[in-house]
Amino acid sequence: MSQVKSHSLLTDYDIHLFRQGNHYKLYEKLGSHIVQVDGEWGTHFAVWAPNATRLSVIGEFNDWDRKAHPLTARPDGSGIWEGFIPGVGKGKLYKYYLRAADGRHLEKGDPFALFWEVPPNTASIVWEFDYDWKDDEYLRARKAKFAAGGEQPYSVYEVHPGSWKKHPNGDSLSYRELATELVDYVEQTGFTHVEFMPVMEHPYYPSWGYQVTGYFAPTSRYGLPEDFMFLVDALHAADIGVILDWVPSHFPNDAHGLADFDGTHLYDHADPRKGFHPDWKSCIFNYGRHEVRSFLISNALWWADRYHADGLRVDAVASMLYLDYSREEGQWIPNKYGGNENLEAISFLQEFNAALKEAHPDVVTIAEESTSYAGVSKPVADGGLGFDQKWMMGWMHDTLKYFAHNPIYRRYHHNEITFSLVYAFSERFMLPLSHDEVVHGKGPIHDKMPGDKWQRFANLRLLYSYMYTHPGTKLNFMGNEIGQTTEWSTEKGVDWALLDKKKHAGIHRLFTDLNTLYRERPALYARQFDNGGFEWIEHADYETSTLAYQRNGGEKDKPLLVVANFTPVLRDDYRLGLPVPGTYREVFNSDDEKYGGSGQVNTDTLKPEKTPWHYRDQSLVITVPPLGVTVLELVRKAPVRKKAATKAKPAAEK
Repeated sequence: MSQVKSHSLLTDYDIHLFRQGNHYKLYEKLGSHIVQVDGEWGTHFAVWAPNATRLSVIGEFNDWDRKAHPLTARPDGSGIWEGFIPGVGKGKLYKYYLRAADGRHLEKGDPFALFWEVPPNTASIVWEFDYDWKDDEYLRARKAKFAAGGEQPYSVYEVHPGSWKKHPNGDSLSYRELATELVDYVEQTGFTHVEFMPVMEHPYYPSWGYQVTGYFAPTSRYGLPEDFMFLVDALHAADIGVILDWVPSHFPNDAHGLADFDGTHLYDHADPRKGFHPDWKSCIFNYGRHEVRSFLISNALWWADRYHADGLRVDAVASMLYLDYSREEGQWIPNKYGGNENLEAISFLQEFNAALKEAHPDVVTIAEESTSYAGVSKPVADGGLGFDQKWMMGWMHDTLKYFAHNPIYRRYHHNEITFSLVYAFSERFMLPLSHDEVVHGKGPIHDKMPGDKWQRFANLRLLYSYMYTHPGTKLNFMGNEIGQTTEWSTEKGVDWALLDKKKHAGIHRLFTDLNTLYRERPALYARQFDNGGFEWIEHADYETSTLAYQRNGGEKDKPLLVVANFTPVLRDDYRLGLPVPGTYREVFNSDDEKYGGSGQVNTDTLKPEKTPWHYRDQSLVITVPPLGVTVLELVRKAPVRKKAATKAKPAAEK
């Protein structure tokens, strides 16, 4: 049996950066790497475990013998153990055996493993990539778009890869199968991005991926790492961006994972008031430990570097920001100033965003943050957290609460549908109707709509049309786009048979057209984070529960007028004041028969009248559909009439 040879991939400078917390490419040094040493091929292993008293590599190549391949602790006090084992190559199963200071024997997976066994098996796998990326042109175009400045449309389709579609026997699609079926579907439906719920390796499938044990590996449930690369590549070939759900907020306490890694709270806090999450029964990262910061930021850059991710959606940011998150008095420790802000986590998030932006300026970060913490999407240089976007949870809660009211009573809750515009430009917001709204007994979005069958579907069309014309980027969970009628389940997935029913097919076509409208009309995205991109025309008409507003793009972009009727009463003579006088045409109507509506549309060109209305000099009369939205586009501005010049009278006539 080959013996462990002394060899290191780490330099003194690597150790310096690691200890300082700003080694952002640890994945090049720690973990398992197939290398050649003195003409002999094998695998170099390196792992951080400063409190272990003995550490060795166990695997199928040594019959899991704890004594066969001991690693050596570096003499520099870094806590890193390392060594080279000749003859160990790609595909070999392994773990680390550690003897803790208290005498316990631990077996751990590699925190930097590139590939893992299919759960419930827990071994890491020696791996090296064999994949030829084909998205160079896409990445060049992505970089050029960001370099040119200006906002872009983000219509994000949130997907749980294991339950988007099932085989008849209940098995999930593989990454390769998703690369055909999912890509074709998203391209057809018109979403600009796919956001995958966490694909990182996780032991418990019903956790949806939010309890991560393998931070550097896509789950092996659906194929090889190269298969996931193939899926990303296929999405990029279709000009569809890829956003990955990333979980730096907590990790599970599974025996083979990061918890109690070397017999101590290495990655988390020992004090449960800071290190244990009461909601998720999981461990909270110690953001004040430099080595942990290097681990997490390296992981973020890993997915951009090696898997070409276009963005990271950061989970549970609110739980990171506040020491008293979901805790009662006495269950948390104030910071050094006596406050409830987690200063170490705030600093970490700023460093993470700054590091990712320096390496990949064109990769976006999106915060799932549910509080009023100021500056989440403000640049780090200006004192913010540095995210590109933030989920607008207030919009989601208020909007779904409003839509749950019977239309008869919506007049008494008008503030719920208008309040979002009070703060819509305080952050760079994304409007989310995510997986969280269709689980745990909440039911599908369809079931949140009141009324009979016709009204439910009309309300759905109204909700999504209002969403797409409201300032901010958009995110919808899979199934929303077909009017799913059952709560999401990882075992069942989306009920695709619904598309055989007319009303559900109508919802799908509505989404397709809304995505097209959003992508092709700069008025809906060019200034989506700028208050100059939105102008109220009518926001106080609670009696009829009607809203009217204008969306603006750049100077050369045509403005859009939006009128939303939140009651089932047809308004066929609605007078609309015009911020920009001119001739208009209807470019979208949620009540169109092709969507399953009643067909109350505006087919004629709409010409202005010199009748002042809504505090504007000119207006026009339109049909506003019941429980519907109409969108009008300026065709031609009204000519500006110049006053005739008057000749000066001769002096003799004065």
